[in-house]
Amino acid sequence: MHYRFDIVIIGGGVVGSSIARELSRTTASVAVLERNPDVVDETSGRNSAVVHGGFAYDRGSLKAKLCVEGNRMMGALSEELGFPFVRCGKVLVGNTDEDLRTLENTIKQGYDNGASGLSLIDSAKLHELVPAVIGSFAMFSENSGILDPFLYTIHIAENAHENGVEYFLSHEVSSIAKKDGRHFISAGDDTFEADWVVNAAGLGAKAISDMLGIEGYKVIGSKGNYLVLDKTLGPLLPMPVYPVPSNTYMGIHVTPTVDGNVTVGPDAINTDDFSYYGVPADKMEYLRESASSLWPHINKKDVIRTFSGILPKWVDDNGKIQDFRIEIRDDIDSMAVNLIGIESPGLTAAVPISRMVFSMITERGQFQMKTDWNGHHDKPFRFSDADDKTLICSCENVTEEEIVRAIHNPLGVHTLSGIKYRTRAMMGRCQSGFCHMKIEHLIERKCGIRAEDVRYMRPGSWVLAGKMRECNGK
Repeated sequence: MHYRFDIVIIGGGVVGSSIARELSRTTASVAVLERNPDVVDETSGRNSAVVHGGFAYDRGSLKAKLCVEGNRMMGALSEELGFPFVRCGKVLVGNTDEDLRTLENTIKQGYDNGASGLSLIDSAKLHELVPAVIGSFAMFSENSGILDPFLYTIHIAENAHENGVEYFLSHEVSSIAKKDGRHFISAGDDTFEADWVVNAAGLGAKAISDMLGIEGYKVIGSKGNYLVLDKTLGPLLPMPVYPVPSNTYMGIHVTPTVDGNVTVGPDAINTDDFSYYGVPADKMEYLRESASSLWPHINKKDVIRTFSGILPKWVDDNGKIQDFRIEIRDDIDSMAVNLIGIESPGLTAAVPISRMVFSMITERGQFQMKTDWNGHHDKPFRFSDADDKTLICSCENVTEEEIVRAIHNPLGVHTLSGIKYRTRAMMGRCQSGFCHMKIEHLIERKCGIRAEDVRYMRPGSWVLAGKMRECNGK
């Protein structure tokens, strides 16, 4: 099928969807092409879920500037878009004289970047803030926080959709051609014609950049593995605990989630495979041992799940990690915005990034502003709001009514992981042991699809291959 839009955004993660939401303020017709069945299947849903303070990035960098802006506005965004966010603070824990010098320099760099609420604290104050931590002193960042990365991204995307943006999920871009000043984008079995193209493809950004004719970028994957601990550990960790950072890596840290779990990780392993998310057993043990030197409550019996994420890092010929690149290359394509190397702190900086892209496009375009734009999104519907108290997921108290509402989500996501990210069903101690098939049956019934057509997440992740035996009427 052939579609025509003013602007096509390639990539529906937190950055692409934030850009879509900003552009939905105008009368421009906007489409988002996402290669996965949902908007949180890659980096936007696979991270530490930390709202960073802006102190860890080079002075004068876009990472620093946009991170500080994103941190400042996160409270207001949480209220407007209805996603959970807690400004709980964060500590970077040290023990040696070298650690102390590093933290002093980190504080100075943070203030130079415009960050606030940074201070050195002694052992007494550190253990008052985080009683179970192991350390002699720390840097305290009072404005750092945690959020739900799934609902953050989903609510931004749904709000963009509610304001007129069309989402095309499971549409991986295979080619881009330009003719008579317009772009012709092939994705799946469809063609999309547009004046403007925005490359917000994250892990796929280099490939899209090459298709646009903007070649020469080197992007590597940095894979981080994580452990997820049971909620019984949550009360022991009131805020994220980090080691003293190196120049390029924040280190393996321990982080509470807004829902009460604890995550451990990530490590950082270079990879050229942007699709493998398995967590090897030796990495699980390495994470546990490394983080236990900071917080000694990580026992194997409390690990309920593992996951991993991959960051797209733009590097130079010497392997040095580069800043965000957000550009229009007039010498190649004056109607394409190219985003390269949008890694951490991309979650924190997503909305400031989107406003930067919005300005770049509207300074050159002739788009009118809407008078009826609505930036509000309701908070998630939860157990206490449900009329029907029929529980599907006992671990997380998720009702059938909540599952059905999630199945009928505005983006049309019908994967098991899509339901999980919207409701927290299957995220509890049993990790879907008791509710998995109930949810699968609900997807079948409510969507009118065969059991064999229900997927867990990505293409090919079928839940059922077929019936084990046929009754044949007997």
